[in-house]
Amino acid sequence: MFNLNVKEIFTTEHTNDGSFLQTPFWGSFKAAHGWKCRRFEITAELPELNAERECEENKDSVNVRKIKKNWEASVLTRTFAKGFFTVAYIPLFPALPYDCTPDEKINAALDGDGQFSVIDESIVTPETQAIEFTIFMKEIADSLKPLLPENTICIRMDPDVAFDTPVFRDDFNYGIKIISQDEHLGIKKNRVDIQPPDSTLVDLTADTEKILSRMKSKWRYNIRLAQKKDVKIEKITGNSVNLSEKLDTFYELYKITAERDGIAIHNKKYYEDLLKSSSKGTDDGNDIPKVTLYIAKHETDFLGAIITLFSKKESVYLYGCSSNVKRNLMPNFLLQWTAMCDAKEYGSRYYDMYGMSPVDDENHPMHGLYQFKTGFGGKNIHRIGSYDIPTSWIYGLYGILENARAFWHKKVMKKFK
Repeated sequence: MFNLNVKEIFTTEHTNDGSFLQTPFWGSFKAAHGWKCRRFEITAELPELNAERECEENKDSVNVRKIKKNWEASVLTRTFAKGFFTVAYIPLFPALPYDCTPDEKINAALDGDGQFSVIDESIVTPETQAIEFTIFMKEIADSLKPLLPENTICIRMDPDVAFDTPVFRDDFNYGIKIISQDEHLGIKKNRVDIQPPDSTLVDLTADTEKILSRMKSKWRYNIRLAQKKDVKIEKITGNSVNLSEKLDTFYELYKITAERDGIAIHNKKYYEDLLKSSSKGTDDGNDIPKVTLYIAKHETDFLGAIITLFSKKESVYLYGCSSNVKRNLMPNFLLQWTAMCDAKEYGSRYYDMYGMSPVDDENHPMHGLYQFKTGFGGKNIHRIGSYDIPTSWIYGLYGILENARAFWHKKVMKKFK
């Protein structure tokens, strides 16, 4: 349908734009921690949306107009079971193949009674291209397969597709399921998403007073309270002379948080390498994302810490932790606000809080994160999550084992914490 052409590339101009997960910096960092990263250019010929469906009904139709588009994708691969099989993973890719009609134009097309008025073009939404997108994922996987290790059992994708509500997201995912079944595409929705599907994005393009005004009043109060109580924020990068000492502080706080909240964390070297690789690349004159460790301190007590990543498009709250003392000083609010101000100065367009419950449900295990993160006045988004395109019969066994492992860690082990 899309006449895809895929070729491996070894240089790119896209070193600090788009999603950080698709930057060469992130690929190189993951390559230092068990993965291999290769980058591909994907070219497609997009038939006019809905045109092929219309042509099937009307055999006398004229030739379909096609548009050529290009994308780049970092593809991570990792081998398991002593080389027995490999899994390929493409984080936050692909996006929808067709550009959606801007919300402003859709809203303008509605009259006062909620009916569509006559407009001079077709409305394009994620829903109108669900069939094309499902096929697009499958064709990308089929085109990549010959270029990946022979023992690759599946190609996993976290598509860059998001909705304003979890209901719309879930409807879209259901559509993919039905289309995959009808077309025998074999696309599988993962039970456990790799990247956080639900988040909130704080717009940084306004001035700081406007950003503050969008927050809940209690959040503004807590930021000022932390400042008034003399909570200090230290900023550490990979080339800071006291990096080792501050990483020890961060990691001790992170272990406290992991024990308290029942979460898994990487070893300390993982975070050290992340900070150092960012600073080294920047010092070498490369345009890559900036990674920073922020630590909140009051008098002699360390109260909390976060690690952020800034790129030209986005800033992301990657990791966070807090102590069990002086929580009444609201250090976490000041940590986030300090990072937002720095991200705005860096030039990022928004600040991604990166992970929370999909709705305000007090029974959800991530409800506390939802309350904390949405209070900063961002726009909630709901990505569609992880999908697998199997490429080997071994995938069926792997899926059973992966689901069992997820159940063990999330349901069983948590009971013992």
